Amino acid sequence: MLALPVAAVAGVVALAYARPLWYPLYTAVRGRRTLSDVISAYGPSVDARLLPRFEAAGLSNPPLRLALIALKKERLLELWAADDAGWKLVHTYPILAASGHAGPKLREGDRQVPEGVYCVEALNPNSSYHLSLKLDYPNELDRRMARADGRTNPGGDIFIHGGARSIGCIAVGDEAIEELFVLAGRSWPCEIKVIIAPHDVRAGQPFAEPPDAPAWLPELHDTLRAELAAFRPDGSHAADTRPGQVGLIDSGLDKTQGML
Repeated sequence: MLALPVAAVAGVVALAYARPLWYPLYTAVRGRRTLSDVISAYGPSVDARLLPRFEAAGLSNPPLRLALIALKKERLLELWAADDAGWKLVHTYPILAASGHAGPKLREGDRQVPEGVYCVEALNPNSSYHLSLKLDYPNELDRRMARADGRTNPGGDIFIHGGARSIGCIAVGDEAIEELFVLAGRSWPCEIKVIIAPHDVRAGQPFAEPPDAPAWLPELHDTLRAELAAFRPDGSHAADTRPGQVGLIDSGLDKTQGML
C-alpha cells in the first residue's frame, strides 16, 4: 500500500523538476501559442482575480504603466500599477523559487538572480515554465561593470516565469505568471520596470556591502535605494516612466537552453 503514495510523490517531483525536458514535447504536440491565444485562454480567470484588486486600488485595468519589485530575502514580488494619479500597490506574490543569494549576478552559470533595475523586453507564450517575461539583463550598467572587472560573459536569459523551480530566474507559479503575462500582453507596448533587490531597504535595514564585494556595488545599492524609495505607501512616484517596446519571443526560440 505504501508503494502508491511513494509513486504519486515521485510523479509530482518528476513533473516539476523534469519540466524543461517534457514540456517542449508537450508544446510540440499541443501546438505553438500566440499572445492572443494566451490572453483568450487565461483572460477571463485572470480578470476574475485581478479586477477586484485594481478596483480596491482605484485603478483601471489594464493600467497605463506597470512595475514589478522583486525582493530576494522576503521572497516577494510586488505588482505596482499607475494611472495619471501615480503608482499604487496592486498585489504581492510569493516567489516560489529563486536560486543564489544576496548579491548581483556576475557571470554565466553562477545561478544568481541579478540585482538592478530592468525592463521586460519580451513575452514568451511558449515557455518551458508555462509562460515567461524576459528581462533585459545584462543592462547598460551590468555591461559597463563587467568591462571594468574584465568579465567577458555576464550571462543572460533571465526570466520571471511559472512553475516552482528556477536556476537564476524568478519562479512565481503558474497562476501568478498568467496574471502578469496577461497584464503585460494587454498593456503592450509599454515599458514595464522590474526592480530586483537583495531585500526591502524601505523597511529600514541597509544593504550589506561585504569586504569581497565588487567595487561598484555601492553605486548599484544607491540606485536601488532611490528606486525603492520612490514607490511609497501613498502610491506616488517621483520619476516619469517613458514608454518603450515589448517584443514577443518567436516560439521557435523556446528551448530548454536559452529562451525559457
